[in-house]
Amino acid sequence: MAGLPLIFGMNIDQTTIFGILLLTLVLFIWGRWRYDVVSLLALLAATIAGLVPWDHAFLGFGHPAVITVAAVLVASRGLQNSGVVDVMAGWLSRAGESPTRQVASLTGLVAVLSGFMNNVGAMALLMPASIRMAIKGGNPPSILLMPLAFGSLLGGLLTLIGTPPNIIVSAYREEHLGAPFKIFDFAPVGAGVLVAGFLFIWLIGWKLTPRRKAPSSREDLFEIENYLTEVLVPEGSKLAGKSLQEVREASKAEFQVLGLLRGETRFASPSVFHPLLPGDILLVESDAEVLKTFLAATGFELAVGKKLGEDLLRSEEMGVSEAVVKTDSLLIGRTARSLNMRWRYGVNLVAVARHGARLQERLGRIRFQAGDVLLLQGPKEFLPEVLSTIGCLPLAERGLRLGQPKRIVLSVGIFGSAILAVAAGLLPVQGAFVAAAVAMVMSGLLTLREAYDSIDWPVIVLLGGLIPVGGALESTGGAELISSAMLAVLSSYSSMVILTALLIWTMILTNIVNNAAAAVIMSPIALNSANFLGSSPDPFLMAVAIGSSCAFLTPIGHQSNTLVMGPGGYHFGDYWRLGLPLSCVAALAAIPLILWFWPI
Repeated sequence: MAGLPLIFGMNIDQTTIFGILLLTLVLFIWGRWRYDVVSLLALLAATIAGLVPWDHAFLGFGHPAVITVAAVLVASRGLQNSGVVDVMAGWLSRAGESPTRQVASLTGLVAVLSGFMNNVGAMALLMPASIRMAIKGGNPPSILLMPLAFGSLLGGLLTLIGTPPNIIVSAYREEHLGAPFKIFDFAPVGAGVLVAGFLFIWLIGWKLTPRRKAPSSREDLFEIENYLTEVLVPEGSKLAGKSLQEVREASKAEFQVLGLLRGETRFASPSVFHPLLPGDILLVESDAEVLKTFLAATGFELAVGKKLGEDLLRSEEMGVSEAVVKTDSLLIGRTARSLNMRWRYGVNLVAVARHGARLQERLGRIRFQAGDVLLLQGPKEFLPEVLSTIGCLPLAERGLRLGQPKRIVLSVGIFGSAILAVAAGLLPVQGAFVAAAVAMVMSGLLTLREAYDSIDWPVIVLLGGLIPVGGALESTGGAELISSAMLAVLSSYSSMVILTALLIWTMILTNIVNNAAAAVIMSPIALNSANFLGSSPDPFLMAVAIGSSCAFLTPIGHQSNTLVMGPGGYHFGDYWRLGLPLSCVAALAAIPLILWFWPI
């Protein structure tokens, strides 16, 4: 109760900033608007309230942490384009069919990669290989995908550039203490937490993941033959000779024709202007009610005994791809009808699955969510580009970029030079990685378009918006007030208990808001807690860095968790099964390591 006078003694500025932050957290949890929009709303509210001067409102977008995050993402894309990650992924074939070996190889590889490149990118590159390995071994992908996602989070703890929270905490230290954390300062604690987490996942944790039904092939998730119907154009039909568009208008039914069989000739995704002839068999996607309306209006008949489903979906030019909706996809919150996917992107939406089960709603009415798995039909030549444009990650394995040793050496040389320049103190981290990003573009390792596409703009906007808000939390004395209240409650306990409480609170917060947002909010509180105790701020800042990356409890805590939700068939509560004990393991490993390497 000792902290209550401090709380009720708030001034108007403190009350306002707490109200803004509370509303921001509520909006984050609600999820109605994306986190970058919420951060801008918080920034505008703080500026209008006078807590952030108007001439400082948008300085967050030029903050060193924001520039560093963007530059590291671009440099990581250049590293991916060179094929070095594909070479490493090729080693996974040696893991065999044992789930234990598969979990170890996948989690270990993604953790190492995530220490030096964008952890979401590293996980996304290995996710198709994970699904393929699981199916080959006769195991459900669900036992590999969650360990893969959590491994990418653990790997980010290794270095300064491994994850945005490390960059944010380091920049905050430089701003307030005069010097940032060095690039490998996170390694002693981060590596220990990584090893402890890896051993737990490898030996015990993967057995706690739910075992969803394993498909024998990619398309079996959707059971194509169960919802595509073969329809015959009978002899004497009044619509014979009419185009598909005219048939659609005549029937006034909402359906898709995904294939057409005429004798021995097959047409995958026929044009809407394609004329129909008696004897044609159409592969139609629709629900039972619409199909009934369509048959009644056209006089067409069911093609009894025909099982042409998958064969009619594909041709030499047309292909089918399964893809997961990314967290920054332009599809999110929109429907296939509003997007007009056939006309705008040249692809047909065949089916949508969520949490491992196909949605039974009419396709045109489904509002897409991050983590949805889509089955799309489109031209083979352009389908990968379309998926990239709409913000979807293909679940089919890409062709490996092999046989390019010069590009691999060049990319590793550029990336490694940036790391060495930072480690040796020759350049600040933002300068070194901006130089690396420019060098990647100038050397042809990636195009300017790829460079811009590789930047996670929602995270950039999130940071640019919340950094000034975090500054307002500190300048109003709000961070000091929270710290004093927390210390008043825990005053009878040791500094180790207070440090543990800070770590646990950060872990909880990062599971309900973006991890970068958690680091922005908790860094001022950590520094003020250290000042109250008269202790070194480094262990408290390190606790925030570790806690911000331990988002193991929910699918919304980190993009890696969201991406595996659909392909793994996970439900919201499934993450606790592995995530809660893993969080405990991480905390138990982190506290003694922090105290050892960063004494209070």
